Amino acid sequence: MTTPPPHIEIDGVPATDPGLLAALMTGFGHFTAMQVRDGRVKGLGLHLARLDRSTRELFDRELDGRRVRALIAGALETAGVRDGSVRVYVYPDVRIAVTVAAPAPDGPGVPQRLTTVEYWRPAPHIKHLGGFGQSYHREAAGRAGYDEAVLTSPYGEIAEGAITNIAFWDGTSVVWPSAPCLEGITMALLAPRLGSVRRPVTLADLSGYRAAFVTNSRSIAPVTSIDEVAFAVDEELMGRVYTAYDSVEWNEL
Repeated sequence: MTTPPPHIEIDGVPATDPGLLAALMTGFGHFTAMQVRDGRVKGLGLHLARLDRSTRELFDRELDGRRVRALIAGALETAGVRDGSVRVYVYPDVRIAVTVAAPAPDGPGVPQRLTTVEYWRPAPHIKHLGGFGQSYHREAAGRAGYDEAVLTSPYGEIAEGAITNIAFWDGTSVVWPSAPCLEGITMALLAPRLGSVRRPVTLADLSGYRAAFVTNSRSIAPVTSIDEVAFAVDEELMGRVYTAYDSVEWNEL
């Protein structure tokens, strides 16, 4: 069972009704996840644009970014913290829940061993709720001794990780799979700073890449293997990746 975050607010009011909270967290909606440091967020504009875009698509309503920023700032203030792992959930009637949990560790992520599964997320361009398939495959990967699952088509085309984006290094370019996937905020911030390209990547292609790494809102980590294909940790590449992310401006809430 997933441990609930220590502080939850719904439309700016601390949540006290477990039944309502449970209904919201398992219902129809979308969300974004971010790391906050000293009341600031990297890629805040991208988070707000994602929330507005998905709200328009799912609920045919716009979402005022000023409201979102105020709700995040208010939740942090009520929780008594300036740093945290924050999620913003949007539900029908544009009800907004904000959760505040402990911040993720700063610095490089732990090297990852991955395994592939045949599964693509529905409506992958939306960071939507109801990700049973992702959770199922990620939990199964963990029980088998892996850190993450890589989602592929029946024909072996790679899309993304269960909760990550994945990129490959061919010695010249950082390659992000062009299959349908959720374009994570960390991926969106890194791609233009790394000389990236988008193109199909298949299981048969893996041995031709020199290195790989995964990204999400909590970390950036090198990949040491995907199934039986091993990758060296390219320290020069990872140094470039971390430097690129460090160069991203922090935005005040």
